[in-house]
Formats: sequence, C-alpha cells, structure tokens
Amino acid sequence: MPVRPDIQGIGTPEELDTVLRAAQYLSDDGLSTAAYLALALGKPLLLEGAPGVGKTEAAKALASVLNRRLIRLQCYEGIDAGAALYEWNYPRQMLAIRQAGEEYVNIYQDDFLIARPMLDALQSGDNALLLIDEIDRSDHEFEAFLLEFLSDFQISIPERGTIRSAQRPVVVLTSNRTRELHEALRRRCVYHWIDYPDALREAQIVMTRASSVTRETADRVVAAVSRLRAEPLAKPPGVAETVEWAEAATLLNAQGAAWPEAFKRAIGVVLKDQDDLGFVHDRLDHLITGTAA
Repeated sequence: MPVRPDIQGIGTPEELDTVLRAAQYLSDDGLSTAAYLALALGKPLLLEGAPGVGKTEAAKALASVLNRRLIRLQCYEGIDAGAALYEWNYPRQMLAIRQAGEEYVNIYQDDFLIARPMLDALQSGDNALLLIDEIDRSDHEFEAFLLEFLSDFQISIPERGTIRSAQRPVVVLTSNRTRELHEALRRRCVYHWIDYPDALREAQIVMTRASSVTRETADRVVAAVSRLRAEPLAKPPGVAETVEWAEAATLLNAQGAAWPEAFKRAIGVVLKDQDDLGFVHDRLDHLITGTAA
C-alpha cells in the first residue's frame, strides 16, 4: 500500500489540525493523527462516538480542507446495492429496446447506468470524499457488501465487470455504536473514538461557531450541558445543541430576558424529547445554574 506523506500540502498531523481549525473544526491530537494516517496510508477512517459529538462534521471539514467534493451515503436499515452503489435505468432501457426495433442495442452502457454514492466516489477518484454515515444503522449483509470496496476500492457489476478507481477517494465511516460492527470492516480502517469535548474545548467550539456569543455565556452553557449529559436522558445533547442553545439564549437575552430565564425559555433547543423535558423539569434551575432552585 503506497504511503503518501504529504496530502495536498499537509505533511503532519499537526498541520492537519491547523487547517481543520482554520475551517472552524476544532480537532484534538487523537483525531488529527488518525485522520492524517488514514489519508497518508490510503485507508478509510472509521469514527465512532455518541450522537452529536462531531463525527459527520469532521468528515465535512476534511472534505473542505482537502478541496474534495463531499459525497454522502446515509445508511439505514435495509439499504442495498441499488441505493448505495448503482442501478440500471430500466425505463430508459425498455424505451431504447422499443426504439431500436430489430437492431441490436447495448442496454448496459453508461447512458443507462445510474451512479449512486459509492460508484460516484470511485468515478470521481481523488476529487471526492465519500462519507458513509451511520454505518451501524445498516445490517450485516450491507457491511459484507462494503468489504470489496473498502479493501480494493473497486466494485463488481455483473453486466460490466470490475470497476476500479485510478485514484482512491477519501472514505470516512461514522458509527453511533448502536450495534457492533464486523471485525473484517474494522480491520480495513483507521479507527478513532470521538468523545464529548472537555469544557474548555467545547467553549472554544461555541465561540468559533457562534460569533455573537460572549465567553461568559459560552462557559455557562457548557457547564449546564455537562450537567444535562450526566442525567439519564434518552437523547443527551450533542455539541451542535450546545452551540444552538448558546445562540438562542443570547438572542432572548438581547430581547430582554435575564440569563437564567433566557436559558430556560430556550430549553427546547438543547433537549428535544418530551420525556427528557419532563424528567428535568423540576430541577431545571439547578441544572442550568448549578445551584438549588
């Protein structure tokens, strides 16, 4: 496997961290190193973590700094080759057969082939970053189907043969770990677990993504979100919800709401489940301010 020590001017994990920050994605050493190694070794990058920790955003930021087109394959239960790889345009094939009459027509040429995300990424090569999002939502059969692609960056079309990519696309897979992924898939990837950021980095993320928010507000909202995550919630808030809550509370405060009240009125931005809202309702003052109601 060829090693590419310099990817579009990025020669070290530290340089990748720098350009990601310039793209408003605050990485850490572990993620920057894993992403750099995946790029340098030409291997897929597998990112696991709880929902909302920034896995998909990491892929988007990588596509941005590498100047590659982001091709997203959103996984779901029952996804198959027709949705992920390719399918034949049967109506056009039938029309071509009728119009040809007695003449021969090749209905398996490119004009009749509909490229889905995986084939699109192969054809785009080093101009693409393929994001296989929430791979854990698919089933084991789809995982097995992915192995040829992740190993050799090729796909087999029975009517056309094997299609290979002259230049490999970057591939990022994400998983919320709702189920265990097969060992064969893991072996083909560079792996990194993304956890919730610490308070300092999450406050920095809020300040980076929401320029209207003061540092004091960022610190307050991060502390409150940390307390909410410690609760047994069905849907703990992710980093995106932290940013949105800070923005919403800032907006309400500018319209005259005092700070504790601004946070409380904007609670639907950070908690988006009725059972969770009911569970924390009586302790909301404590969870927001850190003091007894």
